[in-house]
Amino acid sequence: MGYKTLHECVLDLERHNHLIRIKEEVDPYLEMASIHLRTYEQQGPAILFENVKGSQFMAVSNLFGTLERSKFIFRDTFTNIQKLVGLKFNPLLALKHPFKYVGVATTAFSALPMKVSGANFKETTIDKVPLIQNWVMDGGAFVTLPQVYTEDVDSPGIMNANLGMYRIQLSGNEYKLNSEIGLHYQLHRGIGIHQTKSNNKGQPLKVSIFVGGPPAHSLAAVMPLPEGLSEMTFAGALNNRRFRYYYDADGHCISADADFVITGEVYPMENKPEGPFGDHLGYYSLKHDFPVMRVKKVYHKPDALWAFTVVGRPPQEDTSFGALIHELTGSAIPLEIPGVHAIHAVDAAGVHPLLFAIGSERYTPYLEQSRPQELLTIANQILGKNQLSLAKFLFITNYADAPMLDIHNEPAFLQHLLERINLQRDLHFYTNFTIDTLDYSGTDINSGSKIVLAATGKPIRILTDTIDEELTKNQNVFTNVKCIMKGIIAFSTNKFSTYEQAKTEFEIINSLLLLSKNLHNQTPLLVWCDDADFVAATTNNFLWATFTRCNPSHDVYGVNTTVTNKHWGCDVMVIDARIKPHHAPELKTVPEIETRVDAIINRLNNPKIGTV
Repeated sequence: MGYKTLHECVLDLERHNHLIRIKEEVDPYLEMASIHLRTYEQQGPAILFENVKGSQFMAVSNLFGTLERSKFIFRDTFTNIQKLVGLKFNPLLALKHPFKYVGVATTAFSALPMKVSGANFKETTIDKVPLIQNWVMDGGAFVTLPQVYTEDVDSPGIMNANLGMYRIQLSGNEYKLNSEIGLHYQLHRGIGIHQTKSNNKGQPLKVSIFVGGPPAHSLAAVMPLPEGLSEMTFAGALNNRRFRYYYDADGHCISADADFVITGEVYPMENKPEGPFGDHLGYYSLKHDFPVMRVKKVYHKPDALWAFTVVGRPPQEDTSFGALIHELTGSAIPLEIPGVHAIHAVDAAGVHPLLFAIGSERYTPYLEQSRPQELLTIANQILGKNQLSLAKFLFITNYADAPMLDIHNEPAFLQHLLERINLQRDLHFYTNFTIDTLDYSGTDINSGSKIVLAATGKPIRILTDTIDEELTKNQNVFTNVKCIMKGIIAFSTNKFSTYEQAKTEFEIINSLLLLSKNLHNQTPLLVWCDDADFVAATTNNFLWATFTRCNPSHDVYGVNTTVTNKHWGCDVMVIDARIKPHHAPELKTVPEIETRVDAIINRLNNPKIGTV
């Protein structure tokens, strides 16, 4: 639906019972986040906080909390946007061929940004907006649903601009309140490329941060669009309303429909510590130097709403973002990577650490027992593609082996792969590699490794949920052993101390497991963890703890390992998913805050929000 403002969207959601109002004063320090987290967990409605302590502005969250609500918001354009995916996201092609894309051309016309003369904005300061802190160890208040706009100094203008969702720290650390804020992004991202070009010319980079506005603008900021295609065109097409903008007296681009706009400049070589921040992996990203922005102006609409979300251990609201993007773009994956039938970034594992993929294996169809070949070339393409390149683990299987295999059914997919994989042959490591900045499983920032597990052909083993006796009879080594699912066992030993000690410990473990005659034929994957009860309790626990706490080159071991022509293999793969000293702290709630929120919710007497 073509919402002109976020306020219009909120009223529409309320009319259709997709939103609740909280009139009681709520503290932006941890309380608002707690209410949001509980509401999301129950798949509850969007929340309008009418009385934010310390601020004159109202705030709204959980807009995209369910796929159903997200599709409701975009109900008038969703189908046409899916058709535009076939045009490689380029709405302008439909305008050039209107008869070929009947029904899409009108949507495509909305993609053209519209320059206007101005908008009804007032000015305020950073300390007056809702300074929301979601987690107790956060370095301060953050903007968690920003749309960060920058232009290319060599090719200025909105059609070559970048609109991205990079986190913004408003307060805390060494920032001077009201005059400095922190920007967290990597230099290879769109804004980073713009900053590098400006730095090379000795110029500050002009930055505009939009908060609120039509929901399509937030989705456009996280959409994986092809290089060179303006996010503003996608925002207009999805909203069925052209993206309206103008430039203020300082030369900053202003979204005329945003609720808030923060403008400023990033100067060359000006960095300050940013973070910590409770992040989407379920841990804090720690304090590191990132660019600092000198604040110029803070604009707001008279009825402005501050849009925010809470990220943490998945699933969270950004999970719904991901589901919506998949619905919109899933059909484009085979067009982008030939031979790929499906890709699933596993949300429960923090999205980036773990990918599942289904590809075509057509190199040697005449062999009775084929081996992965085309799957490996596809794997390399996947690991070189945009955000997919952040993956640490890639599990890939052959479409022809099970055409009906559901890639989103994690236990079924894992068991299909484990039935077929030859661990002596089909493990492929990428060592001394880069990984996600937010992932602290490596021993240094951005430094880690990757591994591909590829499987094709007929099953070579029958998986079991029976625990091998070598694990049960040696309780002095294996202090707790639990079955996660067929073919996967969790076991606990001592807590991790050092990697040298871990190698010594594994020598003992390996010597015991070598005595098993059936382990590799029945249970090819073992998870070495701190708490086997926790890891085995749910599939989500297993996926989260295993793949967020492991750096493949350092933490993958093997029973009966071999090295043949520099290729490492094993009979049984063991992942050391224990917490390491260099790992970031896990996100945890504060009991005192939860008790206060219990009281607030009890007074609300609203069954759509649960108590602890």
